[in-house]
Amino acid sequence: MVITPKIRGFICVTAHPEGCAENVREQIQFVQKNGPIKDAPKRVLVVGASTGYGLASRISATFAGNAATVGVFFERPSEKGNPATAGWYNTVAFEKEAHAKGLYAKSINGDAFSDEIKRQTLELIKADLGQIDLLIYSLASPRRIHPKTGTSHRSVLKPLGTPFTAKTVETDKGLVNEVTIEPASDLEITDTAAVMGGEDWKFWVDALEEAGLLAQGFTTVAYSYIGPVLTWAVYRNGTIGKAKEHLEATAKQLHAQLAPKNGRAYVSVNKALVTQASSAIPVVPVIVLTYGRDRGVLYRLAPFKIDDYQVKPVRPKWLAERIRAVAKGQNFEASPIGHDSSLGSVDSQSSVMEDRL
Repeated sequence: MVITPKIRGFICVTAHPEGCAENVREQIQFVQKNGPIKDAPKRVLVVGASTGYGLASRISATFAGNAATVGVFFERPSEKGNPATAGWYNTVAFEKEAHAKGLYAKSINGDAFSDEIKRQTLELIKADLGQIDLLIYSLASPRRIHPKTGTSHRSVLKPLGTPFTAKTVETDKGLVNEVTIEPASDLEITDTAAVMGGEDWKFWVDALEEAGLLAQGFTTVAYSYIGPVLTWAVYRNGTIGKAKEHLEATAKQLHAQLAPKNGRAYVSVNKALVTQASSAIPVVPVIVLTYGRDRGVLYRLAPFKIDDYQVKPVRPKWLAERIRAVAKGQNFEASPIGHDSSLGSVDSQSSVMEDRL
């Protein structure tokens, strides 16, 4: 099968099913090579399960923890001769491998922000699993229609207060250009928090709790990202940063809410990786091209070593080990990027788990 790449903005809108399947198999093989994870949660819901950290987490839970998983995502199947999205093909391959091992894996494709998809997910969990032990929230989206108000919110990557100027890559044209981003308006700040903040995460937990689907000791983790210093003005200190502050405040709220069930809520602040979401951040494509040891076309020209920005595959077993450690309230260390790294311990007061890489 020959599929011609088509680039729109920073996204390749075509995908090859065999390439996606091979990506999934490689992650599964990595997990299995490193052996099973003891005390792993056995009933897992992953919201945003088709790519990136969400997919890696689902693979870990399934093939390292023998967990039954439900995945929620919004992907496009193939139709009228057009290929499906990569996330669709990833999930097809994942479910095929899981079912071949006799492991439970079902998925729901639709708008995870909507009440309808939440209802469908809750019904499936109630019918097949009874309750869940772990919710992983790994949702990234440019737009959210609020299920209560019907308002359409769009997230933006913009600085606060002053313009931001930096180099970026126009992937559809193959050019490195300078880009200037004007500061966000108050409405754009509010809209970005509505999409990328913690409100929908809490809606998921509330719905599961009201339906009696949270097991004793239930844990939930939302994924976040700080990024390299070069992006801070437009990312962590910009509109997305405000949304992340809301996400972290939501973690504290959920942590207290879940205490009667011995439950926990955390935000996991992770290392930068090459994903569809991260490629949207200005400067990041330049870093990938310049410093990616495995894939960076300009790497050999770099006059210095820059380990912090090396591009490595998502390490699903590492993610699962961290989740297990958090669920048990443990401190831990790991080396997820291929070099020794001291990771921060769990801060039970702020409910934020942070890499110090």
